[in-house]
Amino acid sequence: MTPEQLRVFVAVAERQHVTRAAEALHLAQSAASAAIAALEQRHGVPLFHRVGRGIELTEEGHAFLPEARAVLARIEAAELALAELGGLVRGTLPVMASQTVSGYWLPRHLVGFRRVYPGVTVRLSIGNTAQVAAAVRGGTAEIGFVEGALDDPELEGLTVATDQLLLVVGPDHPWVEAPPDTVTALAEAGAGDWVLREPGSGTRSAFEASLREAGLDPAALDVALELPSNEAVRAAVEAGMGATVISASVAAPSIEAGLLHHVALPMPQRAFRAVWHRERRRSRAAGALLDLIHAPNPR
Repeated sequence: MTPEQLRVFVAVAERQHVTRAAEALHLAQSAASAAIAALEQRHGVPLFHRVGRGIELTEEGHAFLPEARAVLARIEAAELALAELGGLVRGTLPVMASQTVSGYWLPRHLVGFRRVYPGVTVRLSIGNTAQVAAAVRGGTAEIGFVEGALDDPELEGLTVATDQLLLVVGPDHPWVEAPPDTVTALAEAGAGDWVLREPGSGTRSAFEASLREAGLDPAALDVALELPSNEAVRAAVEAGMGATVISASVAAPSIEAGLLHHVALPMPQRAFRAVWHRERRRSRAAGALLDLIHAPNPR
């Protein structure tokens, strides 16, 4: 088993497509297919279903994927460590961030980091807060960026920014004319359907925590849709599906365009936090990224 075979396997698994994976790795399609076939034949395990022209992970492929990612992450960490020992800040820094952080806050910091350290490639993955924590614990990401606090004994971190949540509805929602006056009224004022992120997302966790603080059971809300991205939540509410609570950064363009209405009911602030594994060595590149983000006037 070679690192190149693992890279091909992960690329195909993530894209569910051999040709697109080969293009991303700058390989011939035949070379990518041969790498997958070699893995399967050597170990006698089918990693993909071939369904017509499509390709899907088998149960064995799903089980192998996190292991392959972990091995590649350790290879990248070793390469980065050697580069730093040689006095060079170059290599690949694996980072994972939750959706709101990655879509609306982190990119400008990554641009600034690239300008200062052009030899370091930041490999950014995106998931919800629970998935980011799992990636940092498992070693597939050295640094994670999440929304809110994490109660995880394996991780430590620091607050790098704050974010304001907003309660928003479509322009025809009853709350445009008669908004609730307290958080408690959310479960009593006939809000109709709610559109929320999936369990495990930082946005949903922060909203549900604020309901509990007000003495409400989050299960009392009539959740019509659970959607896996901020953009899908925003679009559903713009189309007239009930109410939601999302980041001000996500909602602002739609509020300005008149597609969403901000219901002026106090919602919680939450922290954006950088997290890392407390027992693993932190690379110089990871430290440099955190220093740049924490600088008074980041470039």
